[in-house]
Amino acid sequence: MKAHGNKTVVTDNQSILIVGVGSIGERHLRCFLFTNRVRASFCEVNPVLRKAIAGRYPAAKAFDYFESALNEGPKAAVICTSAQLHIPLALKAAKRGLHLLIEKPLSTTLDDVVALQREVTERKLTTAVAYVYRAHPALSAMREAILSGRFGQPVQIIGMFGQNFPFYRPGYRDTYYGDHAMGGGAVQDALTHVINMAEWIVGPVTSLVADAAHQLLDGVQVEDTVHVITRHGNVLGSYSLNQHQAPNEGLLTIICEKGSVRFETHQHRWMWQTDPAGTWQVESATKVERDTMFIRQAEHFLDAMEGLRSPACSLDEGIQTLRVNLKILSSIDEHRWQTV
Repeated sequence: MKAHGNKTVVTDNQSILIVGVGSIGERHLRCFLFTNRVRASFCEVNPVLRKAIAGRYPAAKAFDYFESALNEGPKAAVICTSAQLHIPLALKAAKRGLHLLIEKPLSTTLDDVVALQREVTERKLTTAVAYVYRAHPALSAMREAILSGRFGQPVQIIGMFGQNFPFYRPGYRDTYYGDHAMGGGAVQDALTHVINMAEWIVGPVTSLVADAAHQLLDGVQVEDTVHVITRHGNVLGSYSLNQHQAPNEGLLTIICEKGSVRFETHQHRWMWQTDPAGTWQVESATKVERDTMFIRQAEHFLDAMEGLRSPACSLDEGIQTLRVNLKILSSIDEHRWQTV
């Protein structure tokens, strides 16, 4: 049984297939299992990795081929491969009637996005894109406060984010990261999280201009430093991100008519200030482990499958952020404003 609002819903464990169990796929597998609401299996073509994951998670059935895993009849698939494979695999799963949670970014092109939209709509499938910061309790609470009108309408949004990628992801040279076609580079790997957060709070990006460069990361040539100026309708935005600085920190500040609010990823908190002579007032600050967000995301997806709430990040919202990713990359190449 699961309590939801004033209702208690009787649920059976859902069968979930994790497709690809690299670092992010393993995290999804671990966190879905933690919910105690699923029967999990996974598909991995790399035999060494498949054996290792099977040893760590004996409750999950292992498959070497996607088709074999689909033939077992799972109810949902979590697509965790490199980004250029997301849409083809999601389409195959959708045609078999599976609900979908697709890792970010949704893809590296817009190819077959409309076909996926049509398939999931016709089959009435729950489909979500795994922008995990939407599961952060402080960010969610801040968004609710802004949408309530407490601080008036947003007029400006500013994001400043940085992290030492070699420290947190020492194997980045040997992954998708070095290739834009596989979802690599700072725009598709990290900035896409920031853009999705911003669109969730102040609405979709409508136009942008961007600059980026490879500054410091060894062993790759893709951009590791990005600046983007945006318009979200009437809201002005600017974002700065790098993947080489020493501090691991992120600040998302929204200037509203009646005050300012800020989400700090590194402090796990949000705060506000309305008095020019005052100081920031911390609204909530609770340390959130990374697995906690993925567990919350898994719970939300399972609830959506059961009709208890809408997906945290819908397919349409994921497509919108994908369009922004691609327009940022185009702006970097073309040195001009882009309409989204």
